[in-house]
Amino acid sequence: MTARSTHAVRLKEPANRVSPRAIAHWAIEYLAFWGLGFGLSWGVAAWLGDRPRDGVPRWLTAHVGWLPVAIGAAGVLAVTVAPVWRYRVHRWEVSADVVYTRTGWFSREWLLVPVSRIQNVHTEQGWLERLLGLARLRVHTASHTGSSEVSGLRVEVATRLAEDLAHRAHDLSDDAT
Repeated sequence: MTARSTHAVRLKEPANRVSPRAIAHWAIEYLAFWGLGFGLSWGVAAWLGDRPRDGVPRWLTAHVGWLPVAIGAAGVLAVTVAPVWRYRVHRWEVSADVVYTRTGWFSREWLLVPVSRIQNVHTEQGWLERLLGLARLRVHTASHTGSSEVSGLRVEVATRLAEDLAHRAHDLSDDAT
């Protein structure tokens, strides 16, 4: 019987955080989502009221007033905690031969994209990102699972990285794609 090595491979933390402005970006996105949910839940609660309605269980109409409270509390928690948590988790790094990202809230995803496999790299900005001076860097390979995205970067950083990666990918490209 041979002894096997059971050393767990541990990925290092990518060196760079996204811009702190990303916290505001994500908070505004969550506020819009949860604000809409709160408004809809308030409308449902007002429509149902405490009066019995045909086809609606009595227990639901008796407690529907709590729906906006629950949605509002969850929304406040999401808007205040989630963006900071996301900022602490999302990291990126570009080395000489790989684009390395880490994302995820409860389950983490580490993605390493070899520069030689990059087929397309570009930046994107939504209207809110433009207002905050942020952009997303998208790195595409022939494989969908090999593609990567880094959101929450300052525009200058995303543009510089896109140009640099495009040049390096062209220089390192091989025929194995």
